[in-house]
Amino acid sequence: MENAGRLIGKGNTANVYEWTDGKVLKLFHQSYPKDAIEKEFQNTRAIAHMNFSKPSAYEIIKYKQQMGIVYDRLDGELLLDMIFRTEDLLPCALYMANLHKKILQNSIKNIQSYKVFLKSNIMSTKTEEREKILLKLEDLPEGSSLCHGDFHPGNIIISNGKAIIIDFMNISSGHYLYDIARTVFLIQYTPVPADVTDKEKLLKVKKTLADLYLQKMSVTRDMIKEYLPVIIAARAGECPEEILDDILD
Repeated sequence: MENAGRLIGKGNTANVYEWTDGKVLKLFHQSYPKDAIEKEFQNTRAIAHMNFSKPSAYEIIKYKQQMGIVYDRLDGELLLDMIFRTEDLLPCALYMANLHKKILQNSIKNIQSYKVFLKSNIMSTKTEEREKILLKLEDLPEGSSLCHGDFHPGNIIISNGKAIIIDFMNISSGHYLYDIARTVFLIQYTPVPADVTDKEKLLKVKKTLADLYLQKMSVTRDMIKEYLPVIIAARAGECPEEILDDILD
């Protein structure tokens, strides 16, 4: 078996290493569940034929007591890094919106509904509001659009002027407004890192980027307002350690 090369990326669940033939090895931490790795691989293969920019997944391998997925190598800059480097939010919002529109144009079946994903996370919380939130979830519309579920600047690579999406663990089928609302949540409401010196400035950047993204998606905040409380409640089960910064009134 080939030996992994240079470490080129670090994440909460996996590290990414150079591999052979223009590929990389996404090597998951030993504690990461095997079924979650297999789910990511199957998700990536299920959308391989769809017309938007993404890496291909080739195989699951075991490497030095860890499991990993071999992907295409992508050379470029994370959109998140571009935002901080340029502080020019409009082109970044355009990259996001143009790519997201291409993703949402696809219809998909035989994967979990977004409602199943949200419900499983809501059910793992112990909030007194849980039953009320579940009723709100039930009232949300169905749909068959491909929802990425984790669409944000940290999962978009800009390569030669083209936006490429990565990380397909949370894909689902559902109403397109769910995925847009989830993106607004991930941009605007997730925590500011503890080491940030100017928290107020970053909060303003987050809200401005969310506003510009919505504008380029031709979606208003009123159109997604029913989704956000459900998404926020589900996040408490998905990431219980998170303390959200700017919760909705």
